[in-house]
Amino acid sequence: MKICVLGTRGFPFIQGGVEKHCESLYTDFSSEYHFIVFRRKPYVNSSISYPNITFVDLPSTKLKGFETVFHSFLATCYSVFYHPNIVHIHNIGPALFSPILRLFGLKIVLTFHSPNYEHKKWGRGPKLLLKWSEKIALKMSDAIIFVNRFQMEKYNSIIRNKSYYIPNGIPEIIPATKFDYIESLGLETGKYILSVGRITPEKGFDCLLKAFARLDDSNYHLVIAGGVETESAYYNMLKSILPVGKVIFTGYVFGEELNQLYAHARLFILSSYNEGFPLVLLEAMSYSLDVLVSDIPATHLVDLTADDYFETGNDEELAWKISVKLGKEQKRKYQLEKYNWNSVIEQTVYVYESIEKVSH
Repeated sequence: MKICVLGTRGFPFIQGGVEKHCESLYTDFSSEYHFIVFRRKPYVNSSISYPNITFVDLPSTKLKGFETVFHSFLATCYSVFYHPNIVHIHNIGPALFSPILRLFGLKIVLTFHSPNYEHKKWGRGPKLLLKWSEKIALKMSDAIIFVNRFQMEKYNSIIRNKSYYIPNGIPEIIPATKFDYIESLGLETGKYILSVGRITPEKGFDCLLKAFARLDDSNYHLVIAGGVETESAYYNMLKSILPVGKVIFTGYVFGEELNQLYAHARLFILSSYNEGFPLVLLEAMSYSLDVLVSDIPATHLVDLTADDYFETGNDEELAWKISVKLGKEQKRKYQLEKYNWNSVIEQTVYVYESIEKVSH
């Protein structure tokens, strides 16, 4: 079976939840499935190859808003050329041109990661376009995979009848035995709070920094592991909230460096205003970290206690709950068996095969 994949900037080692999802998913499929993954040239930084994946690197721009539209159009046209069994589109924005695929008789699977029009970074025009893309995506798709069951339940029976809830998985964790990276940042084991994600307004890092500024305890550092792409003004605002040295922005990290950050942290915080299904939260839980998360639907997809939540955007409450968490040393044991990438692959195969049976 040949499957074209669009809607991701690409992988490996490219920042983003969708990118990490695609890297974890497609690289472990059996050889009977071949994927043609369209990447965006400005983001490609690795020559690593995989036996069942062909990368097609298309020209792109990093202009916010235009980037996705331009790449999606090119990838849609290329998909027609390759004439695959299925086109797998990730998220609603890249599905804007899916009527072209249907015009040429191609089958479409949509993975709905999040309602992007709820993100703060978009203005009125882009939000309207994303809502229009959502309508097109839901109508044109032969099958829809939701990573968030609460999102799936919002839609009518027509949409739900062709939908599947398949949550994200957790990458295999290799326990960190080294300390060199955190020491290079001036950090000590158990003496820093960690948050991971791209530097964008919907991640709520401004709330987190304001909360941290309220803390009396000066023994802890705050570490934000994530890169800056188009939100340089937001990033500069974040840097002005705390004195230099109290907060450490690492930039985008992966592999052993990210492994060390998770393994030696005291507390993990997810301060987001919007999420589809936060992979970074699953990762933190897999390291048995104590967690604090904003009270949004996506964070209720996992089993946490009431003490693990704070009111979204409320830096005063977040500061108080951080103090409480830091006051009691604890490693956590979470039930994470169902968040398994092998299971995600098996369920995705079922979706693919179901569409193929219908087409024949």
